[in-house]
Amino acid sequence: MDREERDLKRAPVQNQITRRAFVVGSLAAGFALAVMPVSAETITTDTNGLVAGEIKIPVADGEIPGYRAMPATGGPFPTVLVVHEIFGVHEHIKDICRRLAKLGYFAVAPALFAREGDVSKLSDIQEIMKVVAKVPDKQVASDLDATVAWAKSSGKADTSRLGITGFCWGGRQVWLYAAHNPALKAGVAWYGPLQRPSSELSPHNPNEVVAQMNAPVLGLYGGADAVISAAQIEQMRAAIKAAGKASEIVVYPAAAHGFNADYRPSYQPAAAKDGWKRMEAWFKHHGVG
Repeated sequence: MDREERDLKRAPVQNQITRRAFVVGSLAAGFALAVMPVSAETITTDTNGLVAGEIKIPVADGEIPGYRAMPATGGPFPTVLVVHEIFGVHEHIKDICRRLAKLGYFAVAPALFAREGDVSKLSDIQEIMKVVAKVPDKQVASDLDATVAWAKSSGKADTSRLGITGFCWGGRQVWLYAAHNPALKAGVAWYGPLQRPSSELSPHNPNEVVAQMNAPVLGLYGGADAVISAAQIEQMRAAIKAAGKASEIVVYPAAAHGFNADYRPSYQPAAAKDGWKRMEAWFKHHGVG
């Protein structure tokens, strides 16, 4: 069990949130402090043939930073929202955007904790989880909507071909966003938690919103995940079937939580590479590409 697994289980639930000034005005360079040192297997994707870098996204109460990567020529491109883990938009998430851009996508990762805290500078996982626990699902959905609007306004993003992918905390948000945005074409959730104690800020679990889902989601999960049990996965599958939805869940029997995180010891190349291929095919099959 890695640190993210342990602390997702112990994450505090907060029922109140107050509006505050934005804490994060720009993205940190490199990797989040909590994930150092990074693995020797860490993948680094170059920017050759790309336009890539930090951007500012207007949201309902100000602006948040984000990272965008897209091909340097052509467009408008099919659009993919990239939803980060508990460690925020650090180098791994930026690299995911560049990988997608190499495939011809306009990929953008908004910093969804910008109001609550700068997790990139925190080395204590418990302190990170205190920040994460303050982030309302409703606010996340609104910020993702604002990111889509910003992408469309750039003239380089074809948001009629809209997809979303996310990892761990972000994987859960993929399921929820599929039930939120009627314009979404497809989603891919990487080991997104399926059941957590409900709160005022996070009132619904993914299996409770399946009937409202507007787009098919591919769930990629590990059979050796210490956070997400086989029973939870089967309950999600049952909810999908009962709702008559086209979503699917793939389980890699030997994979643990965070198996796509090539910068951490949890990385499992075979599962990660197969999951990436499945994601590419899923997006293309469902009109994102």
